[in-house]
Amino acid sequence: MVNPMSAITPAEIARVHDIIRPYIRETPVLHANGSDIGLAPFPLTLKLELLQHAGSFKTRGAFANLLTREVPPAGVVAASGGNHGAAVAYAAMQRRVAAKIFVPQVSSPVKVARIRDYGADVVVGGERYADALAASQEWAARSNALQVHAFDQTETLLGAGSLGEELSEQVPAAQTVLAAVGGGGLIGGVAAWYERRACVIGVEPVGAPTLTEALKAGRPVDAPAGSVAVDSLAPRRVGELMFPIAQTLVDHVVLVEDADITRAQDILWNTFRLVVEPGGAAAFSAILSGRYIPAEDEHVVVVLSGGNTQR
Repeated sequence: MVNPMSAITPAEIARVHDIIRPYIRETPVLHANGSDIGLAPFPLTLKLELLQHAGSFKTRGAFANLLTREVPPAGVVAASGGNHGAAVAYAAMQRRVAAKIFVPQVSSPVKVARIRDYGADVVVGGERYADALAASQEWAARSNALQVHAFDQTETLLGAGSLGEELSEQVPAAQTVLAAVGGGGLIGGVAAWYERRACVIGVEPVGAPTLTEALKAGRPVDAPAGSVAVDSLAPRRVGELMFPIAQTLVDHVVLVEDADITRAQDILWNTFRLVVEPGGAAAFSAILSGRYIPAEDEHVVVVLSGGNTQR
């Protein structure tokens, strides 16, 4: 296995970012203040990655795969709770290659419809992401299609890391970055970019504590896969590649309740008119719930990734 600490570096992230830059959006940031959401004043910036093509940061990793790896005639295949599938389908559409996406039954109809809208062949089956992953691997073995993993792949992590580079250019004063954790692709890439130049903190639902349980065990282990954000933040376990990055470069992880996540969705809409899916609102809920309390004048950036929902 490739050593992730030597392969997923700021230099490699910057190289891949240059390759994918023409195909992705530089998503905007929204500068606010803790007082805007009823908290003590502190500088608060929202990174609006929900405005990325296909609605999430996953598009960065999808293009990193399709632009840096050879795509066979059979095209690409991916397993997804929804957002990664939409991202791979979008990238495949742009690159004019075939895509087959396997999603579990918990995927939202909105996400499944979006994948189909991008022209991919969608297969719905199994209860959880792990079931879709197994089906996608079987298809790849039979068809020779290129597998594009949602989080446990070097190219995927390098693509996700481009968000960190972009954010550091937009908000050079950022001291703390909060990002949600599912399989760990986003926080792994962002933490690898910052290399502790900013404090990177993971946020997970109580019902899907994948990284929390891995850090306790000292290795990726199976964890519960529940929560209101099940279709984006509830794989069975975090990736093998991101785990040593998290051990070394992620400051810590906090857990939030489903009620905190749905409240965060409401406040993002009522205060900023942002429609964010549960997984995309999880990191913001850590601040609202008091699971993470910023210090006075601490400049906090919250990554909002996941706009594949409807209000």
